[in-house]
Amino acid sequence: MLFNRYRRGLFITAFLAAPVILYLVYVISPLLQAFRIAMTDWRGVTATPDFIGLDNFVRLFKDGVFWKAVSHNAMLLVLLPLLTIVIALFFAFLLNVGGRKGSSGIAGSKFYRVVFFFPQVLAVAVVGVLFQQVFRPDGSGMLNGPLIALGAKPVGFLSDPGVAFWSVLGVLVWQAVGFYVVLFSAGLASIPRDMFEAAQIDGAGRFSLFFRITLPLLWDTIQVAWVYLGILALDAFAIVWVMTDQHGGPDWSTTVMAAEIYRNAFQYFRFGYASALGVMMFFFTVGFAILSLRLSRRERIEY
Repeated sequence: MLFNRYRRGLFITAFLAAPVILYLVYVISPLLQAFRIAMTDWRGVTATPDFIGLDNFVRLFKDGVFWKAVSHNAMLLVLLPLLTIVIALFFAFLLNVGGRKGSSGIAGSKFYRVVFFFPQVLAVAVVGVLFQQVFRPDGSGMLNGPLIALGAKPVGFLSDPGVAFWSVLGVLVWQAVGFYVVLFSAGLASIPRDMFEAAQIDGAGRFSLFFRITLPLLWDTIQVAWVYLGILALDAFAIVWVMTDQHGGPDWSTTVMAAEIYRNAFQYFRFGYASALGVMMFFFTVGFAILSLRLSRRERIEY
């Protein structure tokens, strides 16, 4: 009996050891290497870079472009989760509870789920190239074409520093909404229909159904969505790099931390400085996740 328990414990340990080793090798080890490289002046070509201590971090805090990137990430950190969750909740509620009966979805809800999810099928690079064409400043642009035809002045969606950031935000929201519509729809499907029907019998309207039943019971799902969208907001590299002028322009009006990491590493070959940027981004991301989970913690509602 004791031998069988030992064999079972050894068997379980062997299975658990493999993912732990992989995690240590491919996640923890690169993180530690990034911390080490951030303390050097490594340019990617020398075998033994010089140790310079915290000089890269001192330089980083004096870098105006870095602070622009941080400000853009901070704005995305607030606006991207907020807009995406509000829009996704609205559509998910309509698709699941917005029908005439109040406890069923609108007609054609299955078709609309597929339509909303479609942006998730597209690669991020494809989305960036697609919206480059949508935002074109000439008559061939999907948005500026009608304006020019009506005799109005075209809008520099990607060339005007005051508009470019909001164009990037719009694309990020458009790309993300579909996934969270499906996620919230799955959460709504798990809520017993009896709760909605009982509330309707008591005279509750759609407004009350949403704020008194849907929102409280979906809170855990919303919490997870907020964290994932926050991590997306702290990245946003691919859309910015592919879609915007000068990969973060014009005049650094759309640049983000991830774009500056890539630029310093693979364009300027300042790998030590890029690693320092990566370390800062790591702390921002972990700090955001911990803060979000703590601030949004509440008692679980059972049903």
